This record gives sequence, structure tokens and C-alpha cells, in this order.
Amino acid sequence: MKSIGLLGGLSWESTALYYRIINREIADRRGGLRSANLRLHSFDFEQVVARQKAGAWGLLAAMLGHAARGLENAGAQCVLIGSNTMHCVADEVQAAVSIPLLHIADATAVAIRQAGVRRVALLGTRYTMEQRFYVDHLARAGIDCIVPDEADRIEVHRVIFDELCQGQINPVSRQRLRILVRRLASRGAQGVVLGCTELPLILSPSDVGLPLFDTTALHALAGVDFALGTRPEQRPQRPQRSAAVCTGASHSASAALSTALTVIEQPAISSEVTKGPVRCRTTFTPAPASTLCAACTIR
Repeated sequence: MKSIGLLGGLSWESTALYYRIINREIADRRGGLRSANLRLHSFDFEQVVARQKAGAWGLLAAMLGHAARGLENAGAQCVLIGSNTMHCVADEVQAAVSIPLLHIADATAVAIRQAGVRRVALLGTRYTMEQRFYVDHLARAGIDCIVPDEADRIEVHRVIFDELCQGQINPVSRQRLRILVRRLASRGAQGVVLGCTELPLILSPSDVGLPLFDTTALHALAGVDFALGTRPEQRPQRPQRSAAVCTGASHSASAALSTALTVIEQPAISSEVTKGPVRCRTTFTPAPASTLCAACTIR
């Protein structure tokens, strides 16, 4: 098994998903107590966001390049940037190392083409939606992107940084995102790219009514394919999983990461947002495969 290098902490909420997905997939494919040979560099996200706001992309490129070299020196044989936004400096990070960088948009493009979709709605941070690096990367694969209008871009960005990156899953925000996706569908979107690694925490296929491309899971699985020397078409076929969604309250990755869960709805708390290891005032019980979290790929 080859070693995976992961640049994480971008934010740690999605890095936890990467770690879970990669190790669960290795265990599923290899059996027993097998887990990934993985090196992780986790950034202090506050420092990263401050440089994003300042437009200091050159400094960020140097930071990620230095961290990627550290992963390579520690034995990593590939590198993943655990963030869609920070792929704006992917070329600089690749230039800093001699091992391959597995690009998140490449993994996403493969899945989009396999689904027969050619025009997708792109949701992400304002950097991802407004800069050209992601749209152009998908365009080179023959995929057209539709981005939200300015007001909707501001709202998606707010949900990501003010809520999801801080472990808050707000059902009011989920409903706003559902409405936003419907507007993009009316403009011709045939599928939805969750172009932020935190968005799978709040949106599932049932929320959007279109093919949904979870870039976090797709990127993590690309890392597994590299480690095991397999191709996407060789992955084991498994039942479709639903993303973690609480219909009665807010739900988060940290609850999903603890065990295989199903959510038992309780009334009168649908607009509540809480923090802590469990965000839902609900009862959790072991669940069959059809109710499990897609982001965590728990079976």
C-alpha cells in the first residue's frame, strides 16, 4: 500500500471526513484491521483564513508547498489538498514536490462524466465560485459550470465560514441552500458540485433533487485508489448512501463520526443550532446501510 499525504485543517471538520472515508474504504477493500498509511499536516485554519481575506495567495502557496514537502520527506507518495478553495494554488504545491498531487477537480470531473452530466451548479466559497481556477479546470474536462448570483454567493460563503467550519448545522440555512439549488436548476444545471469540503455536512441528494457530486468523498476515494493501485471503475459497488441529515434538528460530522447513526426526529426544535460533540437533541441508534452518512461512508 502506498502512503497518502493530506494537507488538512482547511477546516478540521472536513479533514475528519477525509480521515474517516479513507480509512473506512481501506478497511472495506482490504478487510480485517487494515487502515491507511497516511501522513497529515493540519494547519491552524484561522491563519489560513486571515491570509485568504488579505488576498495573500502567494504566501498561502508557500505555506502549503512547504507543508507538502514535509509530507514527502516523511514518506508520503502523493499529496491531497483537503480543500477546494486551496486548489487555487495547486500548481505551486505540485511544483514544490516530486510526488503527484491528486487534484480534487480531476476526481470530481471523472464522476460527473460517468454520470453523463455536462452542466453543473458549482457551490463553494466565494473564492472557488468567483475565481477561474475551478471553473476552468472542469471546463478542460468538457464540463460547464453555473455559479449562483452575487447575493447567493454571499450566502453560501457565509454558511460555510460562519456555520459549517465552526461545527454548526442550521436547518434554516439548509432550506436556503435548497431554494438556491432550485434556482440554479432553472438555469439549466443538471447536477450539483459541492465545491467546498464542508458542504456535504449540510446537503444530501434528497435536498437537491439532482445528481450530487460530493467532492470530499470523491477526492478521498481518489487517494485510496492511488494507495491501492486501483481505478475508479474498479471500486466495489455498494448501495447508495444518504448524507447525514437530521430532519428535526441540526446534525454534524462529529456526531456522525462517533458511530453509525440514524436520527429519530423530535418536534419543535427544527430551527435550533447548537454546538458540542452532538448537535441534535435526538435519539441515536444503530442504522441499516440505507440510512448512513455518505460523507463518512459508514456502512
